[in-house]
Amino acid sequence: LLLLPARSSRRTRASPIMRSLIKLVGAGVLKAGTALTAPPRALARSIRGAPLHATAERGAGSGGLYEDLTGLVGNTPVVKISEKLAPPGVEVYAKCEYFNPLSSVKDRLAVAIIEDAEKRGELKPGMTVVEATSGNTGIALAMVAASKGYDIVLTMPESMSMERRVLLKAFGADLVLTPAAKGMGGAVKKAEELAASLGDKGYLLQQFNNPDNPKVHRETTGPEIWEQTDGTIDVLLGGVGTGGTITGSAQFLKPLKPSLKVVAVEPAESPVLSGGAPGPHKIQGIGAGFIPGNADTSLIDEVVQISSEDAIDMARELAKQEGIFCGISSGAAVLAAKILGSRAEMEGKRIVVIIPSFGERYLSTALFQNLWDEAKGMTAE
Repeated sequence: LLLLPARSSRRTRASPIMRSLIKLVGAGVLKAGTALTAPPRALARSIRGAPLHATAERGAGSGGLYEDLTGLVGNTPVVKISEKLAPPGVEVYAKCEYFNPLSSVKDRLAVAIIEDAEKRGELKPGMTVVEATSGNTGIALAMVAASKGYDIVLTMPESMSMERRVLLKAFGADLVLTPAAKGMGGAVKKAEELAASLGDKGYLLQQFNNPDNPKVHRETTGPEIWEQTDGTIDVLLGGVGTGGTITGSAQFLKPLKPSLKVVAVEPAESPVLSGGAPGPHKIQGIGAGFIPGNADTSLIDEVVQISSEDAIDMARELAKQEGIFCGISSGAAVLAAKILGSRAEMEGKRIVVIIPSFGERYLSTALFQNLWDEAKGMTAE
């Protein structure tokens, strides 16, 4: 028996949530007799027994008073991409993760892996958090560490944007740069060395292999997408950095809709997911040069390769044509959606694309370097 709230809305009676609950009971995720007392809008986020950082009371769209900034994480909006950039006959929607407080999807991960480590008693006051980052995870972690009073040491490839360096230092993080040629693998190795040198005073978060990473997307991002689309999603598409976002979201969504197609995006210059060799590229945040432990490739139905230059071009077009100011990996994801949606079999389908981060973090990169130089050269009249 599933007990739903007596106060029902027309949206609840339309039953996509009810169908979801029935499927999850059948899959053994929910047990018969479970009483769900959350309001209808929160049901999709509650059905996996989500912890505090995943509850409906949190998130940018919730309103109310918050104890600290971490309460603003989640509940990001989904926005339609217009016919100017979307292929005809196909709906493309952008899950705008830059509405999180530190402007990226990594805010979810940062709150989850720190709070879950605290709950297990692994991370305690007085310890130093250590992690390797390409920037966005580090920025989110630095925010959470500052909020909770932890010292934090972050390693990052020197090729990442200057905005990332400044933001990390603004939050009081100890930043260690690693050689660009060694990629994220080099940053990970350096973080491991630094954590080892701290002994029992250091705590290495390991975002690429930490199961709390996909878990938070299984408990928040996936349910949000399902509820926001009323279950009418045909394709989930996103870039693969740690693999946590696409893996966790797919783990939630696929049992509800087995026909769902999950598409991963990677740099054409570093096609590791496709079986190719790693290589340098300009799409910051994805294409780590190895397959992360958190990337469950069995859930991925297709991998689309996008070149750095094409990703940059599309990110610029999103700003000019849609008013969506996003990063390079977001451009790669939307371009992949456009390519996928142009196929005849995609007619009438709905694609949801993850937009991981805000464009302001890329002003000094190849994405907007031309505008940076142009603005710098301007003179008063």
